[in-house]
Amino acid sequence: MIPARKSEIPFVVLLIPFIAGIWFGIYFNLGAGSILLWNLIGSIAILLVLLNLFYRKLKLYKFRWLGGVLVHLFLFVSAWAMALQANELNYNDHFSKKSSDHLLVRINSAPKISNGTERFTAIVLQTIKDKQTSKSIGNLLLTIKTATDSTLFYGDLLLIPSAYFTIEPPANPAEFNYKKYLAYQNIHYRQMLNAGQYLRIATETGNPLINFSHKARLKLVVRLKKYIHEPEAIGVASTLILGYKADLDEDTYQAYSKTGTVHVLSVSGAQVAILLILLEWALSFLKEIRYGLLVKACIILFIIWYYALLTGFSPAVCRAALMVSFAIAGNSFSKTINTLNILALSAFLLLIINPFYLFDIGFQLSYLAVGGLLVLQPGVYKFFKFKNKWADKIWQLCALSLTAQLVTLPLSAFYFHQFPVYFLFSNLVVIIPAALVMYTGIAYLLLDRICFFGKILGYILEKTISAMDAALHLIEHAPFANIEKIWLTPASEVILCLLILAVTNFLFRRTINSIKIALVIFFLFSLFISFKRYNNLRTSEIVLFAIAKHRAIAFKSGDQAVILSDLHENNKSFTNSVQPYLDSCQVSKLTLINRDTDYSNALFIKKGNLISFAAKTLYIFNKTIPMTVVPHKIQVDYLFLPDGLVKNISKIDKNFNYQKLIIYTADASRNKSKKPYPIEPEARKYLVIKGNKSLTLASN
Repeated sequence: MIPARKSEIPFVVLLIPFIAGIWFGIYFNLGAGSILLWNLIGSIAILLVLLNLFYRKLKLYKFRWLGGVLVHLFLFVSAWAMALQANELNYNDHFSKKSSDHLLVRINSAPKISNGTERFTAIVLQTIKDKQTSKSIGNLLLTIKTATDSTLFYGDLLLIPSAYFTIEPPANPAEFNYKKYLAYQNIHYRQMLNAGQYLRIATETGNPLINFSHKARLKLVVRLKKYIHEPEAIGVASTLILGYKADLDEDTYQAYSKTGTVHVLSVSGAQVAILLILLEWALSFLKEIRYGLLVKACIILFIIWYYALLTGFSPAVCRAALMVSFAIAGNSFSKTINTLNILALSAFLLLIINPFYLFDIGFQLSYLAVGGLLVLQPGVYKFFKFKNKWADKIWQLCALSLTAQLVTLPLSAFYFHQFPVYFLFSNLVVIIPAALVMYTGIAYLLLDRICFFGKILGYILEKTISAMDAALHLIEHAPFANIEKIWLTPASEVILCLLILAVTNFLFRRTINSIKIALVIFFLFSLFISFKRYNNLRTSEIVLFAIAKHRAIAFKSGDQAVILSDLHENNKSFTNSVQPYLDSCQVSKLTLINRDTDYSNALFIKKGNLISFAAKTLYIFNKTIPMTVVPHKIQVDYLFLPDGLVKNISKIDKNFNYQKLIIYTADASRNKSKKPYPIEPEARKYLVIKGNKSLTLASN
């Protein structure tokens, strides 16, 4: 569905400068200088009014482009200013800009319990210094160690010590940037507390609507658990129906992610569409009643927004609810509405409410997928024609899945670094069970208090989810089910987007030129990928990873790597800190050895503490320094020395000649140590690597 004229989709056109302005506001923070932007906004607004008043007198119809330029500039600057205003660090009363002993905070998210801790975000209301209070703002990520079930809830007021710290950037190469992820949620500081380090002052002080949402959802989850007994089924049901992810285990999530069906677990437009179909059918009798259409519209809008409330007003559900609201309003007034325009308008409203939604992964994927389906799916569907009704239905679903994967491919590759090969089959497998789970879940929550219906519907839910999960696990472990280790450079990411556009152009034009353009861009994309692969294959490097309470050193040459570590390959610290680096380098052959084990191959030799790799020699000290003085000094390129042994530096000089001494703290918790080291910078080259920093030594 491509509009013939831009006038049919004004909000799509106007959304472009608005999004650009938000992006500039996030990445070019003027801070206090934002007042200049507001003055510029006012000037542009006045100019637009004057141009309209003197349109004929000044013969501005000869310069029609001038109005468009000013409107786009107005939106761009307005969005820039809104993004600056949304950033809490730009306010002088942010709690980080005040000296304090204690903080008064209010919990503003549902606490999540995991591994003996509960984590939640809180908004700071006051800073307290010497018993003097001062009004403050700002979000804080709190983690509390607890040995019991959570007793904290949304809206609780807590008095906590002022011992927060900044969120650290990634410590290791290719590691997930948790600092940036939280910054996009306006969270820049975190704090860890023990169970007795806080005092609850009051309860239920938050937004009454959000408080109702949290409590209602928890009650519904408890009701789901009454007649559903398998933990995996409970996790999927509560996630798919209500958007409650606390009971969803990691293995189940990975199965959906690796088969390209993770969208099923995101409460989004699909669930709203299923609910809308049900409501349209259930309320169809109102068409025959006077004012029935108006009553029907009001009931549908109430239920859709009530459902959005229960799911916590997630961006995807709000987008769908807004679209449904606009469509119903248009139909009520017999107005023809362009769906793409409605989509853009809903994005406009959500971004005005919170400009940071632009950097939310769910928001990006949701709008990109729906926009792509509206524009491209009809063109993909027309590629094949089937006379058989059921074959045509299956192809229609395939066209839908193909289009969604095509338009979201650049983002999926960028964020998740993988591509599900059997996504067509897996989406066909889950589409009917997912709809059945949704419909059965709604019936269950309406009728579960009647024991007979509750047991039957609970049984159907459990078995449907179990069958769906079993099928996805089977697809997940099928040969070549997933292409992994997709790490694109910024340039290749841009070229991939251009390739998608070229394919789109071909779908609608189907000309020789469109094929040529697509092939040229595909060749460029292949060239960039090949160059990155060639670069990886010819590079050898040594990487010292920063991992709390553990040590790991990678010796990477081409697509092979030896990891010297006390971690197991399935350990969470290894998966989060080391594996991303290996994947980004496309390492296909990995050898993991313990630091006390001797090992050798064509590129790497380890004997005791001495290591030879890619024409470089290293000596790694563990807990002690040998006291014996050797007759001839050992020649090495690098010495790795824990900071606890620095006091014995003179003993090292008696036995080693080295190019560089690398002193490191073995524990990231010591990263704030400022103790001086008894080393003269003029006497030798050395590096001090703290526990929250990694080190990469390029060997060639």
